[in-house]
Amino acid sequence: MTETLTPATAEQVLETVQWAAAEETPLEVIGAGSKRAYGRPSRAAHRLDLKALSGIELYEPMELVMSARAATPLADIDAALAENRQRLGFEPADLGPLLGTGAGAGTIGGAVICNLSGPGRIKAGAARDHILGFHAVSGRGGEFKSGGRVVKNVTGFDLSKLMAGSFGTLAVLTDVTVKVMPEPEETRTVLVLGAGDAQAVKAMSEALNSAFEVSAAAHLPAAVAAGTAVASVAAAGAAVTALRVEGPEPSVVYRAEALKTLLAAYGSREELDTAESLAFWRQVRDVGFFVADGAGEAQAQVWRLSGPPAEGAGVAARILDAADGRVFYDWGGGLLWLALAPRPDGGHEAVRGAIGDAGGHATLVRADADVRAAVPVFQPQPGPLSRLTARVKEAFDPKGVLNPGRMYEGV
Repeated sequence: MTETLTPATAEQVLETVQWAAAEETPLEVIGAGSKRAYGRPSRAAHRLDLKALSGIELYEPMELVMSARAATPLADIDAALAENRQRLGFEPADLGPLLGTGAGAGTIGGAVICNLSGPGRIKAGAARDHILGFHAVSGRGGEFKSGGRVVKNVTGFDLSKLMAGSFGTLAVLTDVTVKVMPEPEETRTVLVLGAGDAQAVKAMSEALNSAFEVSAAAHLPAAVAAGTAVASVAAAGAAVTALRVEGPEPSVVYRAEALKTLLAAYGSREELDTAESLAFWRQVRDVGFFVADGAGEAQAQVWRLSGPPAEGAGVAARILDAADGRVFYDWGGGLLWLALAPRPDGGHEAVRGAIGDAGGHATLVRADADVRAAVPVFQPQPGPLSRLTARVKEAFDPKGVLNPGRMYEGV
């Protein structure tokens, strides 16, 4: 039976990790637990639950800076930012519905430690690019910090880049400071209807390389587009290629019209207003198309593939020729989300063979615990990189007490 430890302060987190290191007792580190099913299953006998470490500690709207304790719900942060028409620029996904833990449970610490990033990454960057500083406890049982509370801070090593995407295997975050962004005055989405996957990637590339400041680009094949929450998109009865433009209203109106002209050769064009655009891109961000449907999509195994945009359509075709499933494209085709019919091996050889040949990598985001324990969840690392990863783990957590095996065996 797993014992849950719930420290109420950063000092108690330190004491708990010091005890675990001294006793060589592994800990499963969680905030709200919304992403426990993302990664390899935990083998720890004790759970370090950070839910008490919640609350916004500093928010300076004029300086575009916010500091919060690690387990502060993203919903609370979004609400505070909305009062000043601001937002988190990296658009962290709410993966709770996809992973079966419910909506709105994610935390700022979880978003940072998993390096979650939404459709705007192609312009605004990933979570790691928005971290100004943090405080944490290493697996050695020592406190440390990086960065600060100002945008121009170059103190010490930039450990934020190392923590983001480490899935709690190196340190326990106790608080984090991020930069925030103004909410756009207007958001519109230009839709191109009926383009095939390869043509859609060309259209997205042309739009992203134009002077019209496209902030997000995604493509939904017809079967996926039919499941959108935006009625006009679902009723289109065709594949949908979407280009988002944001900013002052006159500029957005002009750029949307210019994009329609630019992309005329790719198919008929339509447009979503601000409310429809927000709903559409939220569903792209949260992988909402693969949460569930009448065909039992809740049991589908979901993969996240990152690679060269020009290769995306070919990679998807190769995989779907060998497996029953669906795909949609984000980041202008650089990010593919695949929902595949369940297989004992997760289809990882077919998936990784296809994306590997294109020079990319793949992560198994959703599958049963037995599958995630049996196959590599994260992209297998080549020898030199694997040895470097092991040395980093050794430096921060020599006894292997923090989320052991969450990413790789022994890490």
